[in-house]
Amino acid sequence: MDKHGINTQKWRLATTPEEAEKGAKELNAAELVVKSQIHAGGRGKGTFDNGFKGGVHLCKTPKEAKDLTSKMLGHKLSTKQTTGDGVLVNRVMIAESLTFNSSNEKYFAIVMDRAAQGPVLVASPQGGMDIEQVAHDTPHLIYKEVVDINTGVKPEQTKRLAEKLGFTQVAEAQEQMKRLYNLFIEADATQVEINPLVETSEKKIYCVDAKINFDDNAAYRQKEIFGWRDTAEEDPREVEASKFDLNYIGMDGDIGCMVNGAGLAMATMDIIKLEGGTPANFLDVGGGANAKQITEAFKIISSDPQVKVILVNIFGGIMKCDTIASGIVEALKQVKIKQPVVVRLAGTNVELGKKILAESGHKVTTADDLDEAARFSVKAMNN
Repeated sequence: MDKHGINTQKWRLATTPEEAEKGAKELNAAELVVKSQIHAGGRGKGTFDNGFKGGVHLCKTPKEAKDLTSKMLGHKLSTKQTTGDGVLVNRVMIAESLTFNSSNEKYFAIVMDRAAQGPVLVASPQGGMDIEQVAHDTPHLIYKEVVDINTGVKPEQTKRLAEKLGFTQVAEAQEQMKRLYNLFIEADATQVEINPLVETSEKKIYCVDAKINFDDNAAYRQKEIFGWRDTAEEDPREVEASKFDLNYIGMDGDIGCMVNGAGLAMATMDIIKLEGGTPANFLDVGGGANAKQITEAFKIISSDPQVKVILVNIFGGIMKCDTIASGIVEALKQVKIKQPVVVRLAGTNVELGKKILAESGHKVTTADDLDEAARFSVKAMNN
């Protein structure tokens, strides 16, 4: 945001209390904000495992910034958006505090909208609040402007929004919206959300808090941005899966799923539930999965201590069933699988695929359809 000329608070990042004190001195601000840096909202109302309350605090001096930081770093912060016993705080942001009236807090976002087939500017005078709640309670206070991605945002669009939001500095608000749109396009973002966008007592427009999502498909041309990725707070299985172009999401069930195609993966999880089981994950190996990817998928699924059975549901369309079966056999040779494996194959060369599995020497239960595969899986889990 700084790079794109967007007004933000001056800030420093700290990984030790001493860095926090040094950064606070450099900012030389009358009032400071100390913010714990984790991938979760609701930090201000969160609680640390040491009993310290609040992941966001105001203070006046560098010494206070140091003391507050020492109570945050190395401790887990629990908020309404975290799970388990919270998230470990390894970094804090020290920023200058801004003076503004709460009535001047506005909401502004740019999102990719399927219905509009392009970017949409979304704004509301009810900033600083949960925008979903605003949309539910007062939908008439949500304003939208559809942008033609070929021509970009128009001055009359930003002017309408700036006036509806009640800014006195309309021209500056327009300029900030335009710069945010430029960031959105140039960074290959799918969402830029500012909440709140404020007008300070000095009559200047600032972005006080932001959330930005980026298009994974643009990683090859946004190397700097994707180089900032911090995997410390991510599920290590999901991180590992992404290295092999596998789409994995861990869940809390006991039947591991390996499927090709997102829709088929969703259907597989639904049918497992219908048969009385619970899926342990969503794992889509993609339509062109190779033996290496299948092997890595088995490693990830079998490493989950909750998994009691592994269900493989593959439709041989882009890849033939015999190729898939050979990949499964190769994977079973390399990975020591303790859990029962149930495989349902359908599509081109399905009989040959089943034959390869049957003659592999590995204990694999094959099913003719998905219902049967789900039943076999639940039965194997209960045995």
